[in-house]
Amino acid sequence: MTEAPAVAIVGMSGRFPGARHLGEYWENLHSGVCSIATFDSEELRAAGVDPAELAHPAYVPAKGHLDGADRFEAEIFGFNRTEAAILDPQHRLLLETTWSALEDAGYDPRHVPHRTGVYVGGSPTDHMLAAAVDRRLAAELGPLQLRILTDREFLAPWVSYRLGLDGPSLSVQTACSTSLTAVHLAAQALLLGECDAAVAGGVSVDSVHPRGYLYRDGGIFSPDGRCRPFDEKAAGTVSGNGVGVLVLRRLADALADADPIHAVILGSAVTNDGATKVGFTAPGVDSQSRAIVEAWSAAGLDPGAAQYLEMHGTATELGDRVELAATAAAVGATRPGRPCGIGSVKSNIGHLDAAAGVASLIKVALMLGHRSMAPTANTSGPHPDLARMPGFERITRPTPWDRPDGGQRLAGVTGLGIGGTNVHMVLAEAPGTDRPVPPDRRELLPISARTADQLGRAAAELAAALRAPAPPVLADVAYTLRSGRATHAVRAYVVAGGTAEAADALEALAEGRQVTYDGQDDELRALGDSWVAGADVRWPTPASGARRAHLPTYPFAGESLGALSLTTAASGTPAPQAVAPPPADEPAARAVTEAAVTELLVTTLGLAGPDDLDKSYFTVGGDSLTAVHLIGRLGDDLGIRAPIELFLEPVSLRELVTRLTELGGGADDALLAALLDEAESSQ
Repeated sequence: MTEAPAVAIVGMSGRFPGARHLGEYWENLHSGVCSIATFDSEELRAAGVDPAELAHPAYVPAKGHLDGADRFEAEIFGFNRTEAAILDPQHRLLLETTWSALEDAGYDPRHVPHRTGVYVGGSPTDHMLAAAVDRRLAAELGPLQLRILTDREFLAPWVSYRLGLDGPSLSVQTACSTSLTAVHLAAQALLLGECDAAVAGGVSVDSVHPRGYLYRDGGIFSPDGRCRPFDEKAAGTVSGNGVGVLVLRRLADALADADPIHAVILGSAVTNDGATKVGFTAPGVDSQSRAIVEAWSAAGLDPGAAQYLEMHGTATELGDRVELAATAAAVGATRPGRPCGIGSVKSNIGHLDAAAGVASLIKVALMLGHRSMAPTANTSGPHPDLARMPGFERITRPTPWDRPDGGQRLAGVTGLGIGGTNVHMVLAEAPGTDRPVPPDRRELLPISARTADQLGRAAAELAAALRAPAPPVLADVAYTLRSGRATHAVRAYVVAGGTAEAADALEALAEGRQVTYDGQDDELRALGDSWVAGADVRWPTPASGARRAHLPTYPFAGESLGALSLTTAASGTPAPQAVAPPPADEPAARAVTEAAVTELLVTTLGLAGPDDLDKSYFTVGGDSLTAVHLIGRLGDDLGIRAPIELFLEPVSLRELVTRLTELGGGADDALLAALLDEAESSQ
């Protein structure tokens, strides 16, 4: 490896069109699958597309659609039902994907390394815009709380808060290059010592519903719903949705701690076109070329060492021509030996806007790990400019990636943002290790989930991983499951002495069949039984040489929460009017007040049922900001002056309702004012 400072990618997770996880993503990429969906009219009408727009002859019913983008397992992250429904789908997806990326790195998401930073960005969403104009929601939740739950400005802070990550937390925004810029900033922060681990990436879900677009001659979108980068038939791009997250550590730290490594970031650079281009949205050759040269210089390498370049590749007329010219200027239009491979993942999944760069980066990391170059989809003949550049070849079929003599597999990734922010990143394959194999021994493998169905899925997916070619070492599996996974309520375990035996037992567990053991496992089984019963146990000392491994991550299966839409937003709904409180000396009036207070708490906190009233305010997801809002609603709607202390006491919500109903005034105005000042200062 080069001696230049480097950053290891130790964890990855993503959800992309046609791919629920990175295993499916790689299968699609390697097979050259185009995952851009074409919708029928019935789907689009059901999704709320304007019939007049749908009938337009230039309407193209295509998009890189992300299935299940409205689902969220809110309970894991401590959101109540109301908050979860209002929380923007981008926030939901980013939280779950970050959880999975940390697990892929072998870390329990609730016990991560100290000083873990968050560097992420997102796109504008239909949900966010609809919430901003919904007066009814603003009245129910309060405008500040509504903004915190929906604005992309709070993508990073929510991840840091809900997972307890105490490093820097930055929401990044550079248009289409957002997620690659976020990774660059995270890598720089690691090398500068600002954090010791980092979560980096991006998310883009403009709408959870099927959508197409109106083609306009001369615009950036394709007339037929297909994206053909650097192709003779290139005519524009297609939008898409997705999310991708990386977990990064300094390479030296990752090697010292025996972290699993997907790939290594050797260098990166960010530039901007400034005023050197013909228009604000137009790309510029010189600055793009400079980003490539500076990134490879930071890596201590010549750009000509690249064996593959993942291009931005929008398939627009100007964009592809400028990018080819910039790349040729940086790398050289001709080169000795084999041409440099190029491609663009937008041909497979569409243009993911703020998540485009991380989708490309994950593609290249997977290619390095599998030692194979994945093809660009939708190809015919090469772009005329590319045909005049013998130093480059577009990859059009799965191609083995041979290591150069005396060198390493090296690749570059480019991200370009409207407005001129250009990013280039240099990646290398993971370093080889001469690792001694841990000795064989019987191992206990614990698994857990929130539901029995999810437990079965987790067992089945782990069994499949152990059946795969070159399965992980059993000692590594045991160590990772025992130290790198959060513990949930539904628990099970298997005991095995090898990967095949473990896979058999896990498959039996997934199918509900009985697993039989002999006497040699009695001690481990007693420990497992105690853990299944809910006890905190001391696991056996890991086998000598055991380390974290990339294993299947938690099988999220949250309910569908839908999303707000501008077509249905109640933008004209007036705020609720204050209701005069009934006389406090009438039993019937008291019952009405008690019902109104209960309804306000149930609605605001998203309580699932009467049993939740036996829980405390903070247990169901309440916080100080929501308390301030509730106090305002109690006063405005019911004339109840509530002391803030009531919400801070460890009493049940049922008791809280009783106390609020009995009140006649007496709020601590000083404490309430302090909380309001705190809320205002957070804006």
